[in-house]
Amino acid sequence: MTVTIYDVAREAGVSMATVSRVVNNNPNVKPQTRKKVFEAIERLGYRPNAVARGLASKKTTTVGVVIPDISNPIFSEVARGIEDIANMYHYNIILCNADKRKDKEIRVVNTLLEKQVDGLLFMGGVVTEEHIQAFRTASVPIVLCATTDEKEMMPAVDIDHEAAAFDAVNELIRQGHRKIAMISGTLQDPANGFARYQGYKRALEQAGIALRDEYVRVGNYRYESGLELTKYFVELEDRPTAIFTATDEMAIGAIHTIQDMGLRVPADISVISVDNIRMASMVRPQLTTVAQPMYDIGAVAMRLLTKLMKKENVQQNRVILPHEIITRNSVTSI
Repeated sequence: MTVTIYDVAREAGVSMATVSRVVNNNPNVKPQTRKKVFEAIERLGYRPNAVARGLASKKTTTVGVVIPDISNPIFSEVARGIEDIANMYHYNIILCNADKRKDKEIRVVNTLLEKQVDGLLFMGGVVTEEHIQAFRTASVPIVLCATTDEKEMMPAVDIDHEAAAFDAVNELIRQGHRKIAMISGTLQDPANGFARYQGYKRALEQAGIALRDEYVRVGNYRYESGLELTKYFVELEDRPTAIFTATDEMAIGAIHTIQDMGLRVPADISVISVDNIRMASMVRPQLTTVAQPMYDIGAVAMRLLTKLMKKENVQQNRVILPHEIITRNSVTSI
């Protein structure tokens, strides 16, 4: 049978209120009494009922986190930042993978809200009107993390993706490159896709370089699309001297295809990207990339959510964190 707080109180010879104070770390309990209660808990194998406590307090001290692709290393850094701050403020995390599918994202959001989470962090691609509608029905705070909504209605923490891409392409231009190709993400994705494409386009325009349709291809953010699309660029009659990719995974695929086709990085083709995942420093040559502070994005988003959950004063509910170029060995001047 389940051991209850009543059983612990009877075993320790104290009131249920005293047991409750001990379990909740209330300092107003004598050390001798506290020791007696803990001994009773250990003998009986008592575990506090979090569901019952949540019903009584109307708080579950649980936060739901929707992650788009749990196999993508960049999101593991965000999740680590979230968890560290959640632990600091005594919240538990329910992490749900949504496979970058809108129907699953919305279903997961609704499931977490049904589980009575105190707040929700949403990481995804395109935040559609259907997402916004699901968020509006929530009675708890929701913060977008490493993503944003086009109308900027929701609290969010992210970087300026357009500026990050602009800086990456500008680095290539600064090194003398004018034939610069791009492997983009889907242009329906406002951040990693469209915004980074816009940054690429703006950098070319500012430098007086014509945008060439054959120099832009759309990938799916993953290593395999970097492999496949770079083969197309290498085989062009007027081959680009540099490739900018929307993610590090695609950049690593680009490097491997260039090498497999008998060319050198960066002597024949330079490669630059955005993200700065751990693999960026493991590939050879090491990848020059624009670093997103992924851990900080997760940590700041969780801290913002704690403020909203506790109804603290929030001066800014949309936070843009800085990015920086990490110079390694995959880019050279021409």
